[in-house]
Amino acid sequence: MNKKLVAVAIAGALASPLAAQAQTANVTLYGRLNMDLEFVNGKQADGSNPTVNRVSSNSSRLGVRGTESLGGGLNAIFQIESNVSGDTGNSSGSGLASRETFVGLQGSWGKFTTGKFLMPMDDLHPIFGNAPTLTTSILSTAALWAQGPQSKADGGFDARTGNNVRYDSPIISGFTGAVQYSTRDSSGNANGGDNGDHASELRHAYVLGANIIYNNGPIQAGFGAEHNHKVRGSDLNDTDFTVTGAYDFGTIMQGFGLRLAGVYERTKYETPTGDLKRDFFGVSGTIPVGGGKVYLFWGRANDGKGGAADGTTVGGLVKGSDTKSDQYEVSYSYNLSPRTLLYGGYVKLNNGGNAKYSFNINSYSVAPGGKPGGLVLGIVHFF
Repeated sequence: MNKKLVAVAIAGALASPLAAQAQTANVTLYGRLNMDLEFVNGKQADGSNPTVNRVSSNSSRLGVRGTESLGGGLNAIFQIESNVSGDTGNSSGSGLASRETFVGLQGSWGKFTTGKFLMPMDDLHPIFGNAPTLTTSILSTAALWAQGPQSKADGGFDARTGNNVRYDSPIISGFTGAVQYSTRDSSGNANGGDNGDHASELRHAYVLGANIIYNNGPIQAGFGAEHNHKVRGSDLNDTDFTVTGAYDFGTIMQGFGLRLAGVYERTKYETPTGDLKRDFFGVSGTIPVGGGKVYLFWGRANDGKGGAADGTTVGGLVKGSDTKSDQYEVSYSYNLSPRTLLYGGYVKLNNGGNAKYSFNINSYSVAPGGKPGGLVLGIVHFF
């Protein structure tokens, strides 16, 4: 059965009094299952370093989205997207609307949405990151960048926040822009995490983010900034900005498909003992090989610096010497069809002796100075 008809039927069953109206909307059921087999290791607290095997689900999802024409070029839009734990079945993170979920209006002037979704900083990730393997799994290139594994309450800048309002501009001469505000209030939530809580709203905590992206021909470039106001505490403000760019030689040189990209990020946290800062930079290359794509990445998070006391920690970032980390990655992805993807890869985080970084997606616990690494074999089906 056509998935749009299935989605309309579901919408009608959930809201039968509005069935007639629901059937006039353009509604689509969509999703993907992304599963892999991993062989992972990293030094444990007792000094051992066993290799373990895991089956993991990587940002698998099921969603329904739709539009309704309101006339004059104005459309009402909505999306309800839920995480799917394909490896274990239901989990605490697999509730309805646990991923990108919003309602809004869209026209020639741009798009306005309100709901739960990623901050504008995340829109920069595909420019330099592991887009051939969908910027997810332990191959995610946000293990160091933006402190990807961390929630907002723990200092992350690549989080899916709740209680948002957002504006996205139309494309103007290859440029787009976005600005987003998250209220960090307590509505529908019992703890801080990526949403908010009562303590946060009493201290007027909020998250503000924005980006500008250029995409035209062989060039992609972007700038993003994010500010966490009193998110981690009453007098603690955190900021992050990222600059990234890529050049695709394949668009101008027939038969030469190399795409090169680079990224620079500056992160700054306020702590009770002073500022904690870090620089991150990385380079990536994507090369067509044998009908698929080879992706190569190296990124470095430098030592934590600033006025904070040595040993001060926010997420995986620690102040002091030997707190840097390098991420190395190589992967190969191959499309069996427009809807089925195979991939394999290897990733390594070379933590300094006092660093605490781990994978972004499906984290693996290691002792400080541990060097988590993993071999991945995966399959994805889109529907």
